[in-house]
Amino acid sequence: MWLKLFFLLLYFVVLFMLARIFEAVVWYETGMFATQLVDPVSLSFERLKTILECRGLGYSGLPEKKDVSELVEKSGELTHGELYSAIKKEKERTEAGDSGSTHFSGEMHFYELVEDTKDGIWLVQVIAQDREALLSKSSWGKMVQKVSQFGIRTGTFNCSNDYRSCIKRGWQRSTLIMSVPQTSASKGKVMLKEYNGRHITIEHIFRWMTSHVAHRIKTLHRSEQLVEEWRSDPAHPVKMFLFARLSQPPAFFSSLSIKFTGRIDFIFVDTSHWDNHSSLSEIGVTHSPAYILKMPEGIYRYGNSTGEFLSLAAMDTFLRSVQPEVNDLFVLSLVLINLLAWMDLFITQGATVKRFVVLIRTLGTYNSILLVSWLPVLALLQLSYLDSLYGYSLKLLRYADTTTLASLVRSDWTFYSSHPALFLSTYLAHGLLVDYFEKKRRCGVRSPEDSTTNLEWLASLWDWYASYLFHPIASLQQLPSDQSDWEDDPNLLFERLAFPDLWLRPLVNVDYIKALPTWGFRSVGQLHEESSQSDSENSPRTRHSTPPHERRGHKRSECSKDKSIQLCVNSDMDPGGSSSSSSSSSSSSSSHHDEAEDTCLTPEAASNPQCCDWSVWPCGVLQCSECVVCLENFVSEELLMGLPCGHAFHQQCIVVWLAGGRHCCPVCRWPSYKKKQQQRNAENISAENTVRD
Repeated sequence: MWLKLFFLLLYFVVLFMLARIFEAVVWYETGMFATQLVDPVSLSFERLKTILECRGLGYSGLPEKKDVSELVEKSGELTHGELYSAIKKEKERTEAGDSGSTHFSGEMHFYELVEDTKDGIWLVQVIAQDREALLSKSSWGKMVQKVSQFGIRTGTFNCSNDYRSCIKRGWQRSTLIMSVPQTSASKGKVMLKEYNGRHITIEHIFRWMTSHVAHRIKTLHRSEQLVEEWRSDPAHPVKMFLFARLSQPPAFFSSLSIKFTGRIDFIFVDTSHWDNHSSLSEIGVTHSPAYILKMPEGIYRYGNSTGEFLSLAAMDTFLRSVQPEVNDLFVLSLVLINLLAWMDLFITQGATVKRFVVLIRTLGTYNSILLVSWLPVLALLQLSYLDSLYGYSLKLLRYADTTTLASLVRSDWTFYSSHPALFLSTYLAHGLLVDYFEKKRRCGVRSPEDSTTNLEWLASLWDWYASYLFHPIASLQQLPSDQSDWEDDPNLLFERLAFPDLWLRPLVNVDYIKALPTWGFRSVGQLHEESSQSDSENSPRTRHSTPPHERRGHKRSECSKDKSIQLCVNSDMDPGGSSSSSSSSSSSSSSHHDEAEDTCLTPEAASNPQCCDWSVWPCGVLQCSECVVCLENFVSEELLMGLPCGHAFHQQCIVVWLAGGRHCCPVCRWPSYKKKQQQRNAENISAENTVRD
């Protein structure tokens, strides 16, 4: 987690430095910065119209270039960054067309999107039944392009789809309907206005729209009104003032007043016929036009820092950072948490399929945690006694967002969001570098999972998924690995289906079978013969020809020497085993001398436990002479295997028993993978004796 967070912060630093490099390259090639001012007179008529369209000012009654340039100067200073942004957006609007327009299917669709959406502006073209539309298809496409840049949504309602709704609303002819919030309160009522103008042109319709939207903004014409509005108001602590010599504010300024309803008050101060200019100097307004953000902490002049253009997108980003709402913070946290999760694609080493599976798991986990974490936050924000804490948090945020560094961050955010290909390519390049350094860092401690192929990891994942289906208890404790513990025989699956406890039987790792004690069964006669042969034959050739299991020492084990550690045979064995071990130690020793000349122990002789060499039996294993799995006696040189409960069996018999999924002793049903407490105590005592020796 911390490693991914470090790489993500490093990526943000790289983006910041890359933006500064781009600015240096532009300055080297053109000799100017984005914040430098542009003289509107030096621009062409087409460029001036592009600037006015981006700001939302009409120019239909201004045929000369001089009048258009003066209107640009009155609305605000023009910078190279704003000019470049306006040209780029004009190209994007031309390519997009009217693809963003909505086609309403009926009354309910219209109500949900237009009337129930109380924080936006809609322009709807109503087409009466069996009649032509008010605007042609090409004119409507241009209208959509013009108003969409100000956050105004558009749609088409055809009365042929819902004729009763048109009759009910009085839409007898084709017309244009605009939806605007009626009050300045958040989520207020919506007011529908119908266009009744005589001129059916794009400029006249746009001017009609902007005039209605501008009425929602407070317009001040006298100094007394300004002094009253400039006073601090706890109910509206943040206010955005526009001081300009215009008949109405630009469309982007009016549209922002609707988007920030309830958060920021927008006030337009018309200085065309201002009566007292000294009142402007007292509050810090030295020139017009000026965009002033008044906060409890002071005033901030918008437009003097990097990236602060006179456009809807730039001012929207600025105001969201100064006075954010909960939804803005949630979207920001969602973007950051997903960028953090995508780092797993490059940090995870191994097969490609493994990387994407880990990525999907991380995305689901992080997004789920984010959603769950936001629930208590939303609940706390509803508490009234936390309003002071919320106010202090906003105060600190405003202090931070009015700095030069914050303006650079906002400028970079606007730049990379308008160039998504550059953002994705830099993220991919950064991820590949992270992958390279992770491989170098893990070169010395590379795990086997990192070297698996796609097919091997998919097989491992399928094994884990199958174990989750058929053994849900143990699959939660054992994640998929590169080496599967599932049996290769598919017939075992059908065999398990016959058991009624299919969904309750835990899956046990069969690796514990390798750790079970294994030894060879020996008779006393064979032991004495090997001892005599080792004393009489000392040639290297004879010793070399002796089997390895016959060259072992036959000392009695530490457990057999210590009577306190030896387990009681008669108490812990099964009935068959107890009957075979009820002889005394004296009869056992005499039997050793009687059978000393035998070279092999027959099955009949093996039935007598007194003829066995118990010194080779591991500590804690009960003495017996018969395998209860195959019901045959132990024969010399056969491999035996013991279970933690103390019972012994043929190695081949008990391995087949355990591998079939029956992980318990055939005699006492004790789990074959679990040690008994008395065996653990015996191991501890034996270890203490070894330390003492």
